[in-house]
Amino acid sequence: MKKINISIDDISPHPMSSVKVLERCYEIIDVFPDVKFSLFIPIAYWRTIKPGTATNIPLGIDQFPDFCNLLLNLSESNFELCYHGLYHGIPGKSDNDEFQGLSYKEAMFKFNTMKEIVDSTVLKDKFKKIFRPPAWRMSPDAIKASKDFGINVLALSPKHYAKKTYNKQDELFEKVVYYNVNPPFDDLKLYDSTEVVYHACEWDKNYLSKDMTSNLLSFLSDQKDIEFCFLGEM
Repeated sequence: MKKINISIDDISPHPMSSVKVLERCYEIIDVFPDVKFSLFIPIAYWRTIKPGTATNIPLGIDQFPDFCNLLLNLSESNFELCYHGLYHGIPGKSDNDEFQGLSYKEAMFKFNTMKEIVDSTVLKDKFKKIFRPPAWRMSPDAIKASKDFGINVLALSPKHYAKKTYNKQDELFEKVVYYNVNPPFDDLKLYDSTEVVYHACEWDKNYLSKDMTSNLLSFLSDQKDIEFCFLGEM
């Protein structure tokens, strides 16, 4: 039996990187009722660089009760909520790479701030201790801080551009899941354990669009002996 997980990054209150992508998830659930989605959520998404996607202030989930209530009511048999950074980017410098250059102290501050915001919402008990760094880049000190904070699973990248930022500290972490399919950059392919990653960002080539969903459904329909899993089960 081969394991498969579907992850979606950047679920947020941003109007162009929002919960609208869940419509595609429900289309998949209609065909595969036991499918598992890992939703990665920037806790205060703040894009400041790219025109058309930037916002004046961070979009803290605590300021969007409708967003939180929608996530609260998702089926726990199909969805899990995971951490994906505080701002996601470095305000004024980058829309990504938030955890790439952090010291241990800076990373621990980010983790604690994320938790404080989540704990102030109805989602207090819904987030799992699973973390994917924005753009998959993460400093060795941030990896150490994530472990001390209590993160159980790191969702990382096998690609060299990201792995070099880990400086082999990922190899010392007890549970790491490295994605292996990132459409359209990677072809849909089944491994013994397969994490397929998409984005909620409508401007991203990896956005889980109707076409992407159709392709995924065709791929899944062709497979035999697969088991849908959450990340901790991979």
